[in-house]
Amino acid sequence: MDQLKAYSPLIARLFIGGFFLLAGVGKIGDVAGTAGYIQSVGLPGFLAWPAIIFEIALGLALIVGFQTRIAALAGAAFCIFTALFFHNNLADQIQMIMFLKNFSIAGAFLMFFAFGPGKLALDKA
Repeated sequence: MDQLKAYSPLIARLFIGGFFLLAGVGKIGDVAGTAGYIQSVGLPGFLAWPAIIFEIALGLALIVGFQTRIAALAGAAFCIFTALFFHNNLADQIQMIMFLKNFSIAGAFLMFFAFGPGKLALDKA
């Protein structure tokens, strides 16, 4: 049980960090599409590149456990923001699932903020 406790924060960081890293890298292949999607909710399309860079940086920071608490707060805010702006049509079942997924990930980020990255990280807090 102690080994599971020691490795579970790393595994959680890999799962969530990998999710954001892949999402950011995937958007590089269609920046125009990402910009169009951002514009479809009334936000400026130039936010595509900052969003891509943020997702990649967030993913990498989580994976290696660097500045985890700060990254976690930023990640939680990002997830809540994207849920409210991009997945707010709760009458559509897919959008409701995406909305709830974002809030669930925000909850995981808040756990990282509260408890830190675990022992197997660059951070030592």
